[in-house]
Amino acid sequence: MFTDWLRKVFKNIVGPIARFLGRMGLSANGLTILGCLLTVAVSVVIATGRFRLGGLLLIATTAFDALDGTLAREQGGSTRFGAFLDSVLDRVTDSAILLGVAWWYMGQAGRIEEMLAYAAIVGSMLVSYTRARAEAMNIECKVGLFTRVERTLVIIVALIVGLVEPALWVLAVGTWLTTIHRMVHVYQQTKRQPALSGK
Repeated sequence: MFTDWLRKVFKNIVGPIARFLGRMGLSANGLTILGCLLTVAVSVVIATGRFRLGGLLLIATTAFDALDGTLAREQGGSTRFGAFLDSVLDRVTDSAILLGVAWWYMGQAGRIEEMLAYAAIVGSMLVSYTRARAEAMNIECKVGLFTRVERTLVIIVALIVGLVEPALWVLAVGTWLTTIHRMVHVYQQTKRQPALSGK
């Protein structure tokens, strides 16, 4: 998976930075919360139409997503609450970025980008939800192209180079196709299992 490849590539960079932040007294959960707050602040910048600046700032804030997990491992391993907090705040930041884009386009007459952004938000939530529900059933469900890393890269590049409208189409369609892919995957994994009693 592309996400795993990125982790390997940046492992030697992220590790020392995470250890430095740990020596400064930061906890992994604190880093997760800080990254979320900064990303929400960047979404406000995006909502004002300063897309290129927002894209550049997102490069910095998304680094927290790699650092908090690495810092958790450096400090003895991720806790159950830490993993839960990270997952919830990831959904907050994903939604905030696209909401910022939608907010800007809502002020532009005759545009459909705000609807595409809404479709991408819902699709992103469903991509994560299908994985969470599958894993609750003890089924690994990492299939599909538009995982969080890919979605983040698409929106950052689009903001910087000025291709936001095509990117919204890609995200809106891609997240829903990934959701369907995961539903089919779970169906294939469960169709030979005995039915559960009740609903």
